[in-house]
Amino acid sequence: MNTILLPKKSAFGEIQIPLPSSKSESNRVLIIDALTEGGNTLSNLAEARDTQTMIRLLEEDPDTYDVLDAGTTMRFLTAYAALNNRQKTMTGTPRMCERPIGILVDALKEIGASISYLKKEGYPPLTIEGFTGQKTKEIEIRGDVSSQYISALLMNAPLLPEGLVLNLTGKIGSRTYITMTLELMKAFGVDYIFEGSQIKIKPGKYQSTTFSVESDWSGASYWFSLLACADSGVLFLKGLKAESLQGDAKIVTIMDKLGVESEFTSDGILLKKKAISGLPSFDFTHCPDLAQTVAVTCALTGQTSDFTGLESLRIKETDRIDALQKELAKIGALLEERKEGVFTLVPATNIPDTVSIATYDDHRMAMAFMPLITRTKLEIEDPEVVNKSYPSFWKHCSLLDIQPEFIKE
Repeated sequence: MNTILLPKKSAFGEIQIPLPSSKSESNRVLIIDALTEGGNTLSNLAEARDTQTMIRLLEEDPDTYDVLDAGTTMRFLTAYAALNNRQKTMTGTPRMCERPIGILVDALKEIGASISYLKKEGYPPLTIEGFTGQKTKEIEIRGDVSSQYISALLMNAPLLPEGLVLNLTGKIGSRTYITMTLELMKAFGVDYIFEGSQIKIKPGKYQSTTFSVESDWSGASYWFSLLACADSGVLFLKGLKAESLQGDAKIVTIMDKLGVESEFTSDGILLKKKAISGLPSFDFTHCPDLAQTVAVTCALTGQTSDFTGLESLRIKETDRIDALQKELAKIGALLEERKEGVFTLVPATNIPDTVSIATYDDHRMAMAFMPLITRTKLEIEDPEVVNKSYPSFWKHCSLLDIQPEFIKE
């Protein structure tokens, strides 16, 4: 397994980071584009492997959609194929085939799709056999498991003969991602009604338009974290907007508590150091992809904090709660579930001169632990995992006036 070595560095000058484009926006826009009659003009699509996989599969239209390890690509293309009468086999990496998809498949079957599992019930690989007609225009689906299931259904809903009404049951997680999907649909001419736990989409057509994808707030979060943990520095992150569709823009509010002042400009956001006021608790229900970043930041800045809304982390690229617990332990930090659903982060107490971080085939584990360079020399295993969402991440790290060293094994 390859490793990247990063030297210790806790002070930085003024550095500009050219952020990647949003993977979340890009993957949604690509599905909407495939459903639009007439050509759209799309720009600034993400370089992320997930997005490039989506582009390739939509362009080549193979009999088998092999999504590799891309969760959004698996879920979005499953609904796209199933509700548009495309006979496809859906598969991916071994880990992808361990990630559940039963809730989405059940909903698609209820609407009228014919789908069969090839191995384990409720998991890929699966075969989409066709769509014979809409059986119902109103269904229930859990809102507390994955917003991607909901988004996958919503994007295809306008093309159904009767549209679709979704009744979300239970606690609604990642609501910001659902809203992002709906607002992107609106940008392409489809209106919606989202009241309480019900979403209504009338039958209609997407209208061709020109759309540019925003920079990625998830990718930005690692640079916020770095500055929060550093002794000094100023960072400018290009391409971010004050009014964003991305739920991970919440990092501005979080990091304001952890020592980072944000100032928006016409083409990005300027980050400066400020006093830490503390983050005694935070609910990640609507921005779960920030949890690893914030956990590491709290561990390194001495902040004890209670985290809730982590339920979906169990079914991501890895079990992110378990992975965080194991890797935080290496610096004497704890992430303990002291009562059901509430995880207490106890900050680092003993950071070795060199720390080696395992990544568990998870891009966010690699990037979230990068700010450890402000405290120690750092080794990160399998650094290529960042290609899933931020292929230029290590190149951008070199802008910090450090030289990452790759070691092949």
